[in-house]
Amino acid sequence: MDTFSQEFPLPLLITGVAGVAGYNALHYFRKRFPGQVIGIRQKNKWPLTGPDIEPCDAEDKETLKQLFDQYGFRSVLDCAGNCALKSCELDPSLAWRTNVEGVRHLLDVIDGTETRLLHLSIDLVFSGSGKGGHLEGDSTDPVTEYGHSMAAAERLILLARPQSCILRISLPMGMSYSGHAGAIDWIKWRFEHGRPATLYFDEIRTPSYTDCMNRLYEIVFRRNLRGLFHAGGSRNLSLYEIAQIINCAGGYEPRLLRGCYRQQAGPIPPRAGNVSLDSSKLNQALGYNPLASWPCDAALLPRDRNWHLAAPQSITGSPEFLAEKLYQNPELQQMKV
Repeated sequence: MDTFSQEFPLPLLITGVAGVAGYNALHYFRKRFPGQVIGIRQKNKWPLTGPDIEPCDAEDKETLKQLFDQYGFRSVLDCAGNCALKSCELDPSLAWRTNVEGVRHLLDVIDGTETRLLHLSIDLVFSGSGKGGHLEGDSTDPVTEYGHSMAAAERLILLARPQSCILRISLPMGMSYSGHAGAIDWIKWRFEHGRPATLYFDEIRTPSYTDCMNRLYEIVFRRNLRGLFHAGGSRNLSLYEIAQIINCAGGYEPRLLRGCYRQQAGPIPPRAGNVSLDSSKLNQALGYNPLASWPCDAALLPRDRNWHLAAPQSITGSPEFLAEKLYQNPELQQMKV
C-alpha cells in the first residue's frame, strides 16, 4: 500500500514551531495541506510570525482551548519543549512548566476526543553511561533537568492517552528560524563570526535530516501508529564529529573548532554520554527505515580528530555546499518528494 494513501486527519496543530523540528515540520505540512495547518509558539518568540502561527504559551491552557474551539484540530504534532540545558538546570521549574505542564494541558484539552497525538521526546532521557544503542525498554536515567522533565512527559502521555505515539528523536538537522539555534546553525553561527566552538568527543548522538523526519510524522499520522518508538538516524556521531562536518562543509576556519571530554567541561549543565538510539522497532513497524544517515555523503565523515584541518579535495566547502548536503537529504531532493 502507498504510504501516503491513508487519510490524514485535518486540521493539524503543530506546537513548538520555534524549535528546529517544529519549524521545519510547519513549512513541510503547510505545503502539503495549505490552509489546514496552524503552528503555535511561546509568546516570547515574537520574531516568529506568520498567517498560520499563533502565540500561545505552554502553560496557557485557556488560549490553547480557544484555538481548538476555533480550528477543530484532529491531529497534533507536539514539538514543544524547552531544551535550553543550562537554563533548565538553573531553573528546574522552567523545564517542568513547558515540558510537563504544557503536555498536561494539551492532554486535558483533547480528552474525550479522537484527536491523534504525536509527541516528540528526546534521546537525553538516557544518561549514555553505557555503550549506547538504547532500546525503548531501557530504563530512563537522565542527567539533566531537561531530560527528567521529558521523561516525565512521556510517562504522563503513556498513562493518560496510550493511543498516542511518542517518537524519541535525537538531533534534528535542519534550519532554525533564528539562524543561530539548533545543532547546525549554532555551530555554523560561531564559525561565521570567527568565534571558537568547543564540542565533546564523548557525547554520541544519532542525528537525522528534518526532511526525513517530516515524512515520518506524516506516515505516523496516516497509519495511526501507537506507542513509544525510537527515531534516531542511521549513523552515530559525536558532537565533535558533527562540528567537524559542519566546519568542513561550510569552508570555515578549521582552527575555530575545539574539542574536549565531558569531564573537562563545567558542572552545569551535566553532559550525557553515548545516548545513541536503536530504531529497529520503528523500522519493523513501518517495514523500512525512514531516516537516512546524516550526512548522506560518506565523503563528509571524519576519519580522525584532525580530519577537518586538511579537508579532502573533493569537498568544496561553502555555505551553499553546507546547505545542499546538511540541511536536507540530497537523495530526497533528487526524488523531488
